[in-house]
Amino acid sequence: MVSEYGEPDVLRLVDVPEPHAGPGQLRMRVHATTVNPSDIMLRVGSVASMDGRHVGSRFSPGSEAAGVVDEIGPGTETDLRVGDRVMAFVIPFMPSGGAYAQYLVLDPRQVTAAPAGSSHAEAVTIPLNGMTAQQAIDLLSMAEGDWLAVTGSAGSVGGYTVQLAKAAGLRVVADAAPADEELVRSLGADRVVARGPGVAERVREAVPGGVPGLVDCALLGREILPAIRAGGQVVMGQRAGLPGAPELGDPGDITVHAVYVMDWIYEHDKLDSLRAHAEKGELTMRVAAEYPAAEAAAAHRRFEAGGVRGRLVLTF
Repeated sequence: MVSEYGEPDVLRLVDVPEPHAGPGQLRMRVHATTVNPSDIMLRVGSVASMDGRHVGSRFSPGSEAAGVVDEIGPGTETDLRVGDRVMAFVIPFMPSGGAYAQYLVLDPRQVTAAPAGSSHAEAVTIPLNGMTAQQAIDLLSMAEGDWLAVTGSAGSVGGYTVQLAKAAGLRVVADAAPADEELVRSLGADRVVARGPGVAERVREAVPGGVPGLVDCALLGREILPAIRAGGQVVMGQRAGLPGAPELGDPGDITVHAVYVMDWIYEHDKLDSLRAHAEKGELTMRVAAEYPAAEAAAAHRRFEAGGVRGRLVLTF
């Protein structure tokens, strides 16, 4: 729970009244959540409101959860049953609050079964980043066999973008540091180029004429646009006007899309399709480390230090 903005130590364990599922709702006993960039922005106060929704004077971060259904309210339409292992997509601005909580009361459209055979820590790596990656690919509406470029491909969203693009029949050129090249190839990238200054030119060398579509998970902004062929498209990993969004200036004849994953909060079919991809081995659930919820501050410090490959998971 956060009651003031600041450094990681503002995260504190707090006892609150136990919520219960009302009509049309279910409650999950949370066993795992993750640390995301949005959690950091909420904690430091760089995003205190969005689309007219505001966090309260005391709030929980957290945008994804895994656990077990333990209450189903009257009249709730769901195929889930008490005791089912599930994963959920959560928005801290909503009445449920964020996923840094022992219990969450949610609309059943936010919840789906966890991938068969997954641990809670593994399942929780999917909802937010998987939905973000899938939305980016859907925005591009590319044809099977087209080339997609992905920046930041060793990261969580970038890695899922590579894997979901391959599952959709696309060819992928991705950037990577030398230490990450083997990882990015293992995720399915057909061609890997060195990250860093000049990456746009290296993408053009790998795919002569440039790519028709690009997902900019690294937030390179204008620097990456020369990698895209005339009339191509780019999906930015952050909506303009939000903290961290790159400046593009005039992109010329390139169509620019922005991921806004909050629009998919009730897209149950999209969330469940990620479960299916994971069960087929098309999504790799990468857990970098697990921390008890009481050590959330330490997890935030580790995340902010950078270089994490996989997800940092808080367990309850």
